[in-house]
Amino acid sequence: MSLPLHDRQRARRRLVRPAVLVAGVALAGGALSGPAYAVGPGPQGQAPIPSTATGASVAAPTVSGPVANTTPVGDPGHGYPFLATDVDLASAGYVEQEFFISGQATRYAQTGTNTATVTSTGHPYQTRIVVRRPVDAKAFNGVVIAEWTNVSNQWDQEVDWFQTHEHLMREGYAWVGVSAQRAGLHSATGLKAWSPTRYGSLDVTVGGTINDDTLSYDIFSQAVKAVRSPAGLDPLGTLSAPQYVIATGHSQSAGRLANYYNGILPLSNILDAVVLHGGGGVLRTDLARPVFRINSEGDVASGILSVAARQQPDSPVLRAWEVAGASHGDWKLITDYGPLRKRDIGTYPGGYPGEPQTCALPSLSRIPQHMVQNAVYDHTVNWVAYGIQPPSAPKITTDPAASTNVVRDSYGLSLGGIRLAQHEAAVRVNSGSNTGPGFCFLDGSSLPLTDAQLATLYPTVGSYATEFVSATQAAAAAGYIPRDYLRDPAWYSDLRELIEEYAANDRIAGHVAASLLDRLDRAERLGLSGSESRTAGYLQHLVDRALNQIKGDAAARDAVLRSATALIALLNAADGTVNDG
Repeated sequence: MSLPLHDRQRARRRLVRPAVLVAGVALAGGALSGPAYAVGPGPQGQAPIPSTATGASVAAPTVSGPVANTTPVGDPGHGYPFLATDVDLASAGYVEQEFFISGQATRYAQTGTNTATVTSTGHPYQTRIVVRRPVDAKAFNGVVIAEWTNVSNQWDQEVDWFQTHEHLMREGYAWVGVSAQRAGLHSATGLKAWSPTRYGSLDVTVGGTINDDTLSYDIFSQAVKAVRSPAGLDPLGTLSAPQYVIATGHSQSAGRLANYYNGILPLSNILDAVVLHGGGGVLRTDLARPVFRINSEGDVASGILSVAARQQPDSPVLRAWEVAGASHGDWKLITDYGPLRKRDIGTYPGGYPGEPQTCALPSLSRIPQHMVQNAVYDHTVNWVAYGIQPPSAPKITTDPAASTNVVRDSYGLSLGGIRLAQHEAAVRVNSGSNTGPGFCFLDGSSLPLTDAQLATLYPTVGSYATEFVSATQAAAAAGYIPRDYLRDPAWYSDLRELIEEYAANDRIAGHVAASLLDRLDRAERLGLSGSESRTAGYLQHLVDRALNQIKGDAAARDAVLRSATALIALLNAADGTVNDG
């Protein structure tokens, strides 16, 4: 019927791309507008607030590169950047380049929320940064997202890029991944072992004499300095100097950045803001720099986000959002990252579709937390550019409140938090929790509701669509998802996986599923380019075919109709078309 899933995912990433880079940074509230090459006038026409994050005390490293590829991507000789993207950057007007940076790093001692102290200086290092940026300077929105790459697997993993790259490219952000920690370079599966020829000169341990990552903070500062105000070669090429630099990191990297925010940023003054994704401890609130924390239900339930950190109230410099039903590692992360891990490491991550499932429940929440993360970045730009604070959000309900005991309804759906349509109008019980070996406790679960449950919850296809549209529009109105939320692949991948799941279980005939997927693929290409009315037309063709061709299994037919009709209703609402249900 179709390609194996991992090959199809790879092919789809080559085809699906942003067709237009919109002007400015599109916020849920429409706060930013203006030229595409910079953060533009604010909601009342005011000029952006100039950054005061000078980084004057941070040494500018020596930059060399871009490092040439000596083999094709995927070649066993590994003459290309580790985890080189398979996104079609060129069609989006983007380029990927790798650079080496070197210099003398400072070693810090940092505890709790205290400002760090310098323990020693002058430690030589060399590491890499990966830059993905617009080619055309006019497409650059003036903002760099600097990601502290995660090394929990003992190699570099750019979680926040995987989660948000479609949005970042649509909006004209530049992304810079920083390899700051020992494990990413020096472990048995780190860069140096992966390609001794390409990465053999890299060292963040001073020849193995400093192995506690105390150099990582200044290395990160210097990497940001390299793009903010380079002393020589500019890793951003022909782009203008960024107006703002926002640091981001997931899980362990969120913990490192929380330490950085508390202890190092008061000394370095190199960042405009910090985004902590999936972790980060108690934060000080006496700094001028905003910090935005986004966590999944799984982070709350597992204690990755500590009770003490959860109890910190929002403040003029702190926002904390929690997403109901979402997991620490989720469906989007694993399906985007999986093919690259297979290519460069040789194995798929746990929970990858088609691989043996080892968790107690089907793993990986399908809640598209990345849409909320997209809004977080846009709100953070609005925050530093105009002083407009993001909205607050309800916390996930726990009982007692100062605990990790998530309260759930009779279906197992968590209460409270940011409630996206996939949770509020559920067709699956998505949860941040699971049990089993390895990372099962981080990957959450996703269990389809039964036919009987769905029939009870949604007596008609129209009743489901109404609930789904209402929940999505409410999330957008509250600012929890960005204004361009319809241009997200998740709307289409969810329906695609549903059709394929029913086909695999012989509940939809193979030739019928192929016909439906053909219409869906066409709709997706149009939908990601922002053509709502034409997209709705192709989806209506899909609905008509489902009505006429799915025979003998009304529940399977209605499952397809629910998802497709809800998306049509969303598209019609965005296009100003009246949907009669």
